[in-house]
Amino acid sequence: MSHPLRAPLVVRLGTAGFQLLYVAVSFTTLGSAVIAFRAAPSGQPLWSVGNGLWTISTVIMLAASILLLGSFVRNPALPAPGSEKLATQPARGVFAITRHPMMWSFALWSLAHVLVSPRPAVIVLCASIAFLALVGAAGQDVKKANLMGDAWRDWSSRTTYWPFAGQLSGRISWSAAMPGVHALGGGLVVWLVATWVHPLAGGPLAGIWRWL
Repeated sequence: MSHPLRAPLVVRLGTAGFQLLYVAVSFTTLGSAVIAFRAAPSGQPLWSVGNGLWTISTVIMLAASILLLGSFVRNPALPAPGSEKLATQPARGVFAITRHPMMWSFALWSLAHVLVSPRPAVIVLCASIAFLALVGAAGQDVKKANLMGDAWRDWSSRTTYWPFAGQLSGRISWSAAMPGVHALGGGLVVWLVATWVHPLAGGPLAGIWRWL
């Protein structure tokens, strides 16, 4: 909901009312997507999937898990007290990679699933998730600049939207982009558990469990 209608809705409904609306819309759209996905014909895969694509997908999912777990610590974008202060700190870990690690984790999740399940319904669903994540990240930049002012603009000037763009341009050191222990350890645990339970959720064997 990082769009022009957000501010008028907050004014009309109040912060608490808007948050309730946000939750209702989120669960409604998510539920609708799940229902539509289950009702759609599976279709034929658009390309063959072998161990090579499964290996690439597995590595992408590990990277997505690390970005996701890292995004929960010292993230100025999260709606929590002290966000302005967090925005003044040096960009390190996943935030030295991108200032939107959570959004990019969703996009990487989508890419990983399309690679190994190239069916039309999966591609439409995953493309929609990636689109919402990456366009939403751009919208979040505008929203946070309005809410946090110079603090967010300063944070934006020291970080990048695109992953590793800061390193490639020479503005951010490669050493700063080393994820912290919580991101690496937590991401590894989430990756292992999520891929282990993948068959229990109706999916194929995933991650390293395919080869064990």
